[in-house]
Amino acid sequence: MPPRMPNWRALKWRRPSPGPPTHDVGDPFAVARERMVEEQIAARGVRDERVLAALRAVPRHAFLPEHLGHEAYLDTPLPIGSHQTISQPYIVALMTELLGLDGDERVLEVGTGSGYQAAVLSLLTREVFTIERHADLATHARQVLARLHCSNVEVVVGDGTCGLAEHAPYNGIIVTAGAPHVPQPLLDQLAPAGTLVLPVGEASSQVLEVWRRTPAGLEREEVTPVCFVPLIGEHGWRDDVCA
Repeated sequence: MPPRMPNWRALKWRRPSPGPPTHDVGDPFAVARERMVEEQIAARGVRDERVLAALRAVPRHAFLPEHLGHEAYLDTPLPIGSHQTISQPYIVALMTELLGLDGDERVLEVGTGSGYQAAVLSLLTREVFTIERHADLATHARQVLARLHCSNVEVVVGDGTCGLAEHAPYNGIIVTAGAPHVPQPLLDQLAPAGTLVLPVGEASSQVLEVWRRTPAGLEREEVTPVCFVPLIGEHGWRDDVCA
């Protein structure tokens, strides 16, 4: 049975109401999703109410293979095929909050994967372009996003390390794989006052970095150690790093 559709547009432009959440009785995962947000995300310091509301709304189980649905709201990344994973919910929330979105931005995501991060972003900004090098993952993500009526997301197959110049510049860029260094094309495609969030480091462990374009130039901030799959591409790791 397809997942029950949240009211995406109402959530996007309405500030979350104060007080305890109300659960959709037709959604068997609503309680687990609320527990995920409260115990895994808000308890660790994510405070942006719009980000928390988006994580409450997006059905993470819809982006996973059916046999993993019961694990959808655990505090862990999960495999989605093609040696890729859906990110840990806390990391999705943290990286999204670091973008500092107010609702009218153009955002580029590098590494569509399951499409879950793009769905979260779709509630928080005007338009999302997401690029994935694995055509099978891109096709599946496109199908799930369409079922959830994420009409402001465009999924593209290609080398994300090169960015997506035809739609640049971007107010926000988020990279969901670990890079050996910051890909120059992504910096080049960052708009004035734009923010780039990405993991940088070794193939097996990285540090989450935030780059901001200011009138004085680019500013860099290190946030926290993370562990992502390698970012493969012309301006990332070679494909054999996963061999």
